[in-house]
Amino acid sequence: MARTALTREEVLDTAAALVKQHGPDALTMRKLAAELGTAVTSIYWHVGNRESLLDALVERTVDDLAAITPHGRTPAARIVSVARALRRELRERPHLVAMVHERGLTERMFLPAQRALVREVHAAGLRGARAAEVVRAVQFQVVGHVLVERNRERAPVQSPAEVDLWATETAGADPALARALAAPVDADRLFTTSVRALVDGLLAPRGEGAGSPD
Repeated sequence: MARTALTREEVLDTAAALVKQHGPDALTMRKLAAELGTAVTSIYWHVGNRESLLDALVERTVDDLAAITPHGRTPAARIVSVARALRRELRERPHLVAMVHERGLTERMFLPAQRALVREVHAAGLRGARAAEVVRAVQFQVVGHVLVERNRERAPVQSPAEVDLWATETAGADPALARALAAPVDADRLFTTSVRALVDGLLAPRGEGAGSPD
């Protein structure tokens, strides 16, 4: 028997789960209705047609990324926390983020995280062009890291693999380096290390006469 107590939020939750797992092409009104145990007409009643449903999922994704909250005792720590949270959100919903991009809402999606970064950069004493440089550098670091991770995950099996390529002689007579480069990448640790180094460098006082690199 078809269920009756259905809400718009439940429809969106189920639709988002389908997109996350299988991509937007797998989201049909008939499949969504089957997942919810209801009639297709009930789906239309709550969210309209499929395009309206996709628009609602995009808006929800944008709103979800607006909920990022900085944590930490210093501006640098809070900037790193925003970067980590943004990476996590982008990694958890690649198909939904792609839908946001396709609808021309990428800049709006990133705006809340950028504004959080601006507050922390101001708290660190930076203003103007230098503050903007930090905000953009952190955003680019996050997006670039996520793209590299996604490409590595979707790449075909490598032959030879890293474990086959790195030996003492190819690592400059540094066996510890060879072992480390042959081991699986700890993406979480690598991201945190790189973004901390980036932030520390960008927030460090510049010497007299120092400027942006050419």
